[in-house]
Amino acid sequence: MSVRPFVEGDQVLLVDRKQRRYLVALQPGLEFHSHTGVISHDSILGSAEGSVLRSSRGSNFTVIRPTLAEYVLKMPRGAQVIYPKDLGPLLMLADVFPGARIIESGVGSGALSMTLLRAGAEVVGHEIREDFAARARSNVETMLGSDALARYDVRLQDAYEGLEGKDYDRVVLDIPEPWRVVPHAATALRAGGIVVVYTPSIVQVTKLQIALDQHGFGFTETLEVLNRTWHVDGDAVRPDHRMVAHTAFLTHARLLEP
Repeated sequence: MSVRPFVEGDQVLLVDRKQRRYLVALQPGLEFHSHTGVISHDSILGSAEGSVLRSSRGSNFTVIRPTLAEYVLKMPRGAQVIYPKDLGPLLMLADVFPGARIIESGVGSGALSMTLLRAGAEVVGHEIREDFAARARSNVETMLGSDALARYDVRLQDAYEGLEGKDYDRVVLDIPEPWRVVPHAATALRAGGIVVVYTPSIVQVTKLQIALDQHGFGFTETLEVLNRTWHVDGDAVRPDHRMVAHTAFLTHARLLEP
């Protein structure tokens, strides 16, 4: 069995006995502090994933590398992120493939960007806030490495005023008034290209649907994803008392008449 020990600069999750997760970037000489004690980064460096370390107050922490979903929930952010329960279905609805040319607006903290890049796409992002754009680039580099930045071009541009470029395979939107971008998407996409839009409110969806109908899009569908976990302990099996229900609507459509 091959072992890949933790090294300087690695992102790790420290998980306590109550399954609370803490994201840490490893640096020699630094320490992780919590109400259950202190763990030095030096004690993590060189250890293997799955190691159990004891804090200065005797609490055990399991050390693992974060998945993309875990990193999205714990990473530094400025804007609210799209949750992992929506990111997975969004990839399928957009039919993202390696080499797909995608234009994205707004970029926010980069959760959607890194999901698209992880799937092999080439992403052009439109963002009106420079601090959000910088945060997104930083999060992408931290999680995916500097090589991913070669496929990631974030531009300070207002998507309501237009989308740069032509013949994109996909347009993905997470902005307050996506219907204002639909005319630009119709000219930026290739024939048969797909638009996917993330909107928290059903009122946004109705306005979006009208715009899609008016600008040559068809096969439009809107859905939401509900996430309910289960408690399984031997023969004691039941749905958990809490679930992640509505976060947003996912609307997707194809450009049929460029």
